[in-house]
Amino acid sequence: MAGGEGTRLRPMTANQPKPLLPVINRPIMEHVLRLLKRHGFTETVVTVQFLAALVRNYFGDGDELGMSLYYATEDTPLGTAGSVKNAADKLRDERFLVISGDALTDIDLTDMVRFHRENGAMVTIGLKRVPNPLEFGIVIVDDQGRVERFLEKPTWGQVFSDTVNTGIYVMEPEVLDEIAAGESVDWSGDVFPKLLERGAPLYGYVADGYWEDVGTHESYLKAQADVLSGRVKVDIDAFEVSPGIWVAEGASVDADAILKGPLYIGDYAKVEAGAELREYSVLGSNAVVREGAFLHRAAVHDNVYVGPSAHLRGCVIGKNTDLMTGARVEEGAVVGDECIIEAEAYISSGVKIYPFKTIEAGAVINNSVIWEPRGQRNLFGPRGVSGLVNVEITPELCVRLASAYATTLKKGASVITSRDSSRAARAFKRAAISALNASAINVLDLEAAALPVARFHTAREKAVGGIALRTTPGDPQSVDIVFMDEHGADLSPAAQRKLDRVFARQEFRRAFPGEIAELSFPARAVEDYTHELLRCVDITGVRDADMKVVVDCAGGTSSLVLPSLLGRVGVDVLTVNNRLDDASPTETFAERRRDLQRLAELVSSSRAAFGVRFDPVGERVALVDEMGQLISEERALLVVLDLVAAERRGGRVALPVTTTRVAEQVCRFHGVQAEWTSTAIDALTAAARRPEMVFAADGRGGFIVPEFGPTVDGLAVFLRLLGLVARTRLSLSQIDARIPEAKLLRRTVPTPWAAKGAVMRSVIEAAEHYRIDTTDGVRVVAEDGSWALVLPDPAEAVTHLWAEGFDVDSAQVMIEHWARVVEEAAGG
Repeated sequence: MAGGEGTRLRPMTANQPKPLLPVINRPIMEHVLRLLKRHGFTETVVTVQFLAALVRNYFGDGDELGMSLYYATEDTPLGTAGSVKNAADKLRDERFLVISGDALTDIDLTDMVRFHRENGAMVTIGLKRVPNPLEFGIVIVDDQGRVERFLEKPTWGQVFSDTVNTGIYVMEPEVLDEIAAGESVDWSGDVFPKLLERGAPLYGYVADGYWEDVGTHESYLKAQADVLSGRVKVDIDAFEVSPGIWVAEGASVDADAILKGPLYIGDYAKVEAGAELREYSVLGSNAVVREGAFLHRAAVHDNVYVGPSAHLRGCVIGKNTDLMTGARVEEGAVVGDECIIEAEAYISSGVKIYPFKTIEAGAVINNSVIWEPRGQRNLFGPRGVSGLVNVEITPELCVRLASAYATTLKKGASVITSRDSSRAARAFKRAAISALNASAINVLDLEAAALPVARFHTAREKAVGGIALRTTPGDPQSVDIVFMDEHGADLSPAAQRKLDRVFARQEFRRAFPGEIAELSFPARAVEDYTHELLRCVDITGVRDADMKVVVDCAGGTSSLVLPSLLGRVGVDVLTVNNRLDDASPTETFAERRRDLQRLAELVSSSRAAFGVRFDPVGERVALVDEMGQLISEERALLVVLDLVAAERRGGRVALPVTTTRVAEQVCRFHGVQAEWTSTAIDALTAAARRPEMVFAADGRGGFIVPEFGPTVDGLAVFLRLLGLVARTRLSLSQIDARIPEAKLLRRTVPTPWAAKGAVMRSVIEAAEHYRIDTTDGVRVVAEDGSWALVLPDPAEAVTHLWAEGFDVDSAQVMIEHWARVVEEAAGG
């Protein structure tokens, strides 16, 4: 009997039938079928109705279990007896057994059949004594086991026995004649009382074995615990590596993980060092539990990602769900399939999250989430489409994304693709290329290439756009997918929204067989880039300056460009980490600090003019002066700005509104005009394309050299810096020393997504007596020139604040005041 909806078990049964719910990584129905096989029942009819195709697809004809399965499908629910009548053509020849496909049991079916045969029964009902009979049908039998009375789901005042109907029956074929065909008929409510009244031989077999009707979330967790405790005899497909610790084939459990059984770890699951799995926890296939996570009595289904420091207790997590860093799910909560629980979110006890929902970072959920829309707020973040490798970013997602991107382009157009040195980026790029070709888009693949080279060729090759894949800076577990427009710049917000809409609708264009597009590999990508770079950027004076520089390639793709570039510049260069490192395609914060310290020591000891460290894709740079001192990102912007402005003595520079207003002083001193842009990188690149633009930077190590191109380019700014330093005859420390110190403070305030609009309204209201600038967020300017900027984050549940004053104290006063405004509005 496998036709029930299991409504009490929603959301676990919202998109799968109850018999397919896993208990120790196998569907309940599979445990039942294996029990039947052990007792010699090899021919089985399965009655299906709710999501019947899923049951048929999973079990097929039963060959894998050594059984023969047949299916009887109900168009409408026919009740417990009506569904058996619907399968009557397979049951008329001999005695048959009826058993539920969604109750876990190890009852001795052979002995039950013996009891039935010896008593000459027409029907034998499997009975079990339970402590709480309210949810079951009570059956009274005499000393010989003959049924005397039935009572369906009594109240406590009606309870006259603890012996309940398990729904397991042995029957003679003539019973089928008592059931009307095509009608909804129940055994206990309709057929059995009629047979009892007529004096038919109905017997009750009181079973000693285990039986649990998995009808509630509590009983579901209890069934998992009972299997692990050995209270029920089922096959556990795993190795008992130590008492009560079951680990399936291919699972990876770090030696420093904390395991306190009994518990089960499914096949190819991964448990990292520092994770703690306690009693009665069950991990499905391919589940991942990161360091610091804690699980106790948690049933985690297949392909679930449990992030660092996540906390799960007494809950159920549906398949393909991601729980991010610090997420907490409490007792009795159930999270459905394919949900995203973002960082630090809290799911209270008893809450039900239905499938395909996203719970925002930091949210506290006290009520069930049923009807809210599916999916994330935005597909795009500040670095393109970003996420954890094979958790949020998968080959399937890359295919859909690339298909959506291709759908926004004309058939026959060309797109540039590239990647960093990582294996993940290589695998995902191949998935994207196949989708582009299948959508009639030609692909020019640069393979592993510095991101500035990919941007350059996207603009130069008359391509309509590009896709670059890179490891997320500072996070080797994640990857970014960068989509570019025809200029090689990141897609504008309007283009992102268009792609997002196509992706959400899943309305992808496919090419006809004759339209499948081509894949080619440009032969001279690096040479063309370096040739054009040397043509556009002024490096006069470099050969005569007898300069030495130290360059750190960070094991990234800039190492593919520098040999052909530096050989034609005429500068003495010491390079480090000058090779591709596919095992460590990015660095942690600690590794970056270590390498910068090493770079500083090399610059100082070799008496170099300066040192530069590229990020792994060659897009951003960090600078070290000739004294071996690291120049902060904020000061690096000012130093390079001063060098450019002092040489040009005119023109315009583009800077985001978060930049210190010391930059404005530098510009005025050299007769250059500052133009303020929003913090979005596309706004900066758009500004860099305007006439008279001589410089642009984002204050995060990203610089634009407008005479070469409108996009951030670490290699281009390095070349430009060589020429500027050679011609100015001043060292970087001297230039830095002549620029006033900035008094700029930053702060981040947690802000629920639902409160962001109210926060910004409150800021506007509180700023009514100030001069305000709304280029990006709200910048409040006081009469003395001090200012504060309030800017909601587009991708996270936080609000960023900047404040600058004529001294640190005035800046502190500003940021404290506006932080209170934000906190009060966010809390209200």
